Amino acid sequence: MDGELGDFLRSRRARIQPEDVGLASYGRRRVPGLRREEVAQLAGVSVDYYIRLEQGRVSGGVSDAVLDAVARVLRLDEAEHAYLRAVARHRRRAEGGPAASRESAHREAASRVRPGVQLILDGLDRNPAYVLDHRMDVLAWNALGDAVIGFSDLVPGERGMPRRVFLDPTARDLYPDWAAIASQTVAHLRLNAGHHPDDPVMGRLVGELSRASDDFRRLWADHLVKPCDHGVKQLRHPVAGLLTLPYETLTIPAAPDQTIVAYTPEPGSETAERLALLGSWVTSRAG
Repeated sequence: MDGELGDFLRSRRARIQPEDVGLASYGRRRVPGLRREEVAQLAGVSVDYYIRLEQGRVSGGVSDAVLDAVARVLRLDEAEHAYLRAVARHRRRAEGGPAASRESAHREAASRVRPGVQLILDGLDRNPAYVLDHRMDVLAWNALGDAVIGFSDLVPGERGMPRRVFLDPTARDLYPDWAAIASQTVAHLRLNAGHHPDDPVMGRLVGELSRASDDFRRLWADHLVKPCDHGVKQLRHPVAGLLTLPYETLTIPAAPDQTIVAYTPEPGSETAERLALLGSWVTSRAG
């Protein structure tokens, strides 16, 4: 995540035009968007301070007031604002040494799903469901979730959703709107990476995907951050056919890095009927 703060701020500056914030646009601009001097003026900080902020050279941390002012000027949404705060504090947290190590150990312990959570998944017999961690690794699932996406057919190290989307050659067949799924996956992964800057496994994952996938590398360079907390996905299943699946997510309070993802098809819909048939097929095979 080195250099992430500056890269993120520059990418956000590039999408704001001077006239968008009430400034006159004088002269030819070498790059699109606001200049650093303009952001500093609108945020009420010195140009030198803002330059040092983009370069990650502000000693002693950055105040919430400054970050809030910069977020306002750059018109950051809630997720982007939270991401800015997280990456701006990266250096201060990294200097904690042993505390950072304890945090890493805590996260590894949190990768284990409690039995009660598995019982919740298994009780959702009409809803495909699974648990993701902050790296979007799939930690647990129910029978219908496995039938829809095929988690048990993958080795444990390959069950992460980013690897599935970008490295699995069948992903473009599974997701008819693959481009949208890919963009959402990267935006959510980057958001989580900003909140876990000291996670070496996350860093290795991003490096692996960047080397192996041109699409991932291009999307990662866009610096988009957005949570995937609800929405609709389409999946093309080899047995059940095309499934239109609304989904909701629930964070587990006792393990805040874990999220239950549950697909919630409308009762009586064609997708709900296809899932019911798929569930019956799975049950018959198990028997």
